[in-house]
Amino acid sequence: MKAGDALDEALSMPLVDQHCHGVRRDDLDRAAFESLITEGGPSPAGTTHFDSPVGLAVRRWCAPVLGLEPYAEPEAYLDRRRELGAEEVNRRLLRAAGIADFCVDTGPADETMLTPAEMGSLGDARGHEVVRIEEVAEDVAGRCPPATAYAAELADELARRADRAVGLKTAVAYRYGFDFDPRPPAPREVTQAASRWLAGPRRLTDPVLLRHALWTGADIAGDRELPLQIHTGIGDTDLTLHRVNPALLTDFIRIVPAPIVLLHCYPYIREAAYLAAVFPHVHADLGLTVTYTAASSARVIAEFLEMAPFHKILFSTDCYGLAELCHLGAHFFRRSLGAVLTERAGEWSSADIVRIARLIGADNARRLYSLNQA
Repeated sequence: MKAGDALDEALSMPLVDQHCHGVRRDDLDRAAFESLITEGGPSPAGTTHFDSPVGLAVRRWCAPVLGLEPYAEPEAYLDRRRELGAEEVNRRLLRAAGIADFCVDTGPADETMLTPAEMGSLGDARGHEVVRIEEVAEDVAGRCPPATAYAAELADELARRADRAVGLKTAVAYRYGFDFDPRPPAPREVTQAASRWLAGPRRLTDPVLLRHALWTGADIAGDRELPLQIHTGIGDTDLTLHRVNPALLTDFIRIVPAPIVLLHCYPYIREAAYLAAVFPHVHADLGLTVTYTAASSARVIAEFLEMAPFHKILFSTDCYGLAELCHLGAHFFRRSLGAVLTERAGEWSSADIVRIARLIGADNARRLYSLNQA
């Protein structure tokens, strides 16, 4: 087999999407669809989010999966989506992605979103749950426990939910940022903060309780050898970008007992690659960075591969709401990683290039999340 053919075969193997969300089960109008192909708000009057790298990619690469010509106009694309219905659209696009396992962050899910099992069923794959730490903390707070019992109840509930999960996830990036005291708070601090929080709004933003929830999850993940996913870098307007540089997590990383996965990372790709290179328990992916950079994604993948060890890099789509984002994440990952690895031919052996493609696409995630045992 020729080297190029071997690489193509490796890249066509089923992927493991190690971080994604459920997609919408209902039909969407144009405004709802456009809101899901951006991390920002509505586009200015007279403009459209289809005029973006990911918007153009939907028209080029998703339209044929739905039976349209490439570059279908937005209205034609959305009409076809409604004609087929959400279930058929989701089935076609999820299966076209060629994914064997979906590791689904269920934190922001509601009844409009597919469950991990439904993602697996429609995608002809397996679905696994990743538990969102802050959502569990808010669920526990909703029971109105005494402040003195809050810490124990959170630990019990997180442990119970971890029983059926392949990993835990923190969204502290959205709730505060990474410029926090990396040490766990003292029990007295937790009780005092819980007393204030339980008397007011239930959204968790208190820095003491965020640290406590993070460390409760980290200890459980460490005990069970479950990965702890941490959102870093690019996201919606709830976060402040300069406060979610993964380099700010260095002191936390030094003492945390669990395997860490840095998610997304853009624009802090080199910082994440460095952390993965120097700390044995740190891994990283590019997630929605690949989808949102679309036709330019080979450049960000090449930057990641400058330093990050190949056994530390993972694939994910971070698709949320739209099966299109799953298909595009997989498409651009395969195409762009293939282009980057092909450029290394001669510098790296053909066997090494194929092995690296397999590691990043699926084998690293299978090992880290123990998916061969799931």
